[in-house]
Amino acid sequence: MLPSSMAILQRSVTDLKGVGSQLAAKLANLQIKTIQDVLFHLPTKYVDRTRIHSIATVRLNDTVVVEGSVTKVSVVPKPKRSLTVKITDGSGDITLKFFHFNMQQQAQFKQNVRVRCFGQIKAFRNGLQIIHPEYKVILDDAIVPVEEHLTPIYASCDGVSQNLLRNLVRQSLAIINPIAESLELLPVSVCRNLNFISWHETLQLLHAPPPDLDVVNLQKRMAFEELLAQHLILKQKRQALAEQTAYALSADNTFLPVLLEKLPFALTAAQTRVINTISVDMQSSHPMVRLVQGDVGSGKTLVAVAAALQAIAGGKQVAFMAPTEILAEQHWRNISKLCQHLKISVSLLTGKMAAKEKQKTSHALGSGQDKFIIGTHALLQDNVVFKDLALVIIDEQHRFGVDQRLTLRNKGMQPHQLILTATPIPRTLAMTFHADMDYAVIDELPPGRKPIETVLVNSDRRTEILQRIRNLVQSGQQVYWVCTIIEQSEVLDCTPAEQAWQDLCLALPDLKIGLLHGRMKSQEKDQVMQEFSNGNTNVLVATTVIEVGVDVPNASLMVIENPERLGLAQLHQLRGRVGRGNAQSYCVLLYKTPLSERSIERLKFLRDSNDGFAIAEFDLQMRGPGEFLGTKQSGVAQMRIADLVRDRELLPRVSAVGEVISQDYPELIPKLIRRWIRDQVQYAVV
Repeated sequence: MLPSSMAILQRSVTDLKGVGSQLAAKLANLQIKTIQDVLFHLPTKYVDRTRIHSIATVRLNDTVVVEGSVTKVSVVPKPKRSLTVKITDGSGDITLKFFHFNMQQQAQFKQNVRVRCFGQIKAFRNGLQIIHPEYKVILDDAIVPVEEHLTPIYASCDGVSQNLLRNLVRQSLAIINPIAESLELLPVSVCRNLNFISWHETLQLLHAPPPDLDVVNLQKRMAFEELLAQHLILKQKRQALAEQTAYALSADNTFLPVLLEKLPFALTAAQTRVINTISVDMQSSHPMVRLVQGDVGSGKTLVAVAAALQAIAGGKQVAFMAPTEILAEQHWRNISKLCQHLKISVSLLTGKMAAKEKQKTSHALGSGQDKFIIGTHALLQDNVVFKDLALVIIDEQHRFGVDQRLTLRNKGMQPHQLILTATPIPRTLAMTFHADMDYAVIDELPPGRKPIETVLVNSDRRTEILQRIRNLVQSGQQVYWVCTIIEQSEVLDCTPAEQAWQDLCLALPDLKIGLLHGRMKSQEKDQVMQEFSNGNTNVLVATTVIEVGVDVPNASLMVIENPERLGLAQLHQLRGRVGRGNAQSYCVLLYKTPLSERSIERLKFLRDSNDGFAIAEFDLQMRGPGEFLGTKQSGVAQMRIADLVRDRELLPRVSAVGEVISQDYPELIPKLIRRWIRDQVQYAVV
């Protein structure tokens, strides 16, 4: 049972005055369901109504309070009927404009009446205006005080106004005032060392700060506590795994030496190091959970096969799950070739397979006959059972939802888990979001691999690019042409994939040009990709659906239109689709002017670097963490207040305080987790 103070925070938002079932449903769209949710719905910005500005000092686009006496009132019929009110404060004058008004409102604005108004300053003919200001008519010589605090502006939605949100916050703060001390979850010593004020006082000030307060430091106080809760739950997860039992798999002296002998190349030192590390992990009777990061082309698949062979040598089963059918089939073909000398049969299971084939494969897995299965989400079906699943390999884990990974893991007796990603995750993020995993990095590319040359080209030089494509195709090479959207948009000035495909078909009528995007049916996508893989298509126009895993060694040129719309990590992933054969490969970033200085800086960094981890770290600073983690899909609790870019310097202190809490205040751990992780606690063991 929750302590009374915690129970109060978890009370339904319908306990607040004025909130019925209909309003509660609207608030749920903002993830506001409890009193605590109201308190954690922090302002996105503030406006200053604490002082009155003289009209002469205001600037265009400022949002300010001004006050003056009415000098002129008129109703202007054209171009759109409006009420205009001119006021002056002696230093200058400004026009108030209302497009929606009534006779009663018009009558308020009498000559010489004082009006205090608030709004954004806009240009108007030779002067200034505020359109639909918030205003108050001041009668006689009444003294009306200004606001004492900054006015909060909250994220909102239809049917939920700013005044309503402010009212709910006031009610919620009043409810917790009597129990303020019991809501503090950080020890006094920790708050003192970090110069933190109390949790309750922090919330009060964040929702209504005085004008001279540093709000960022207050946010850091809340962010620290949220990051601490994340750290503690991941620590719990690691401890829980250490108490579970997995198959202890002896080092593979049966298959791996034969495989390595048959390879036409030698492993890199990084591959050897990571294979040995994984082998030691799997010899333990506790389940391994290891994330392997490796740049495009670093040889992650071979590392995964080495781990699989260790499980198979021990008589156990391996499941390898890929996010798409194209990628699953590609892995199946490549891994089958690697295993053919070992007399190991590799099975495939995808959604498009016939029911009879699926049933046969499922039976072979259930009996233990099939040891190595590669598949898509089809592996998660209830009728797919394993006899002795000892290792689960997941490719590009952020492509899978948490429920899916949990389902696959539960098909074995706490199987070892190996997670592969070509998305270079900066160490800063790995410390926070993958603290529950061991992780290894394949930080070396095979010798002789030629770096991809990247160039920035203005779209005005499109004709030159088309001629380059003709020349490449004549020499037997293939080309990717990537667009960031599928259809024409009225908002975005971007070339859509369908339009680009039509344009290229007209400009290069002698070439076979394919089109691939996410809205196509799975069978259509597979067919288009297969045609390109087989060399029957010269140019493939595609969206970012080709980002992960597609392997066509004959493709040596990639053109990416509107590259500024994508993160650098994603651009680097796309660029990695070429450079897989012997020919020198190129990536053309085809941009339209004008580009912001920030966009130019980002694209130049990509042009000058082929180091995925350096690119990822730079992109983290420029764009934020979302694109690396895919948090909505990965099951990581989305941050309510913490920002991993802004708050990254807090992480070492979070870890240190986590140790103090674990050793001296263990009773605080469930309270912190309950406060910040909410209903996502169930996923913390995935």
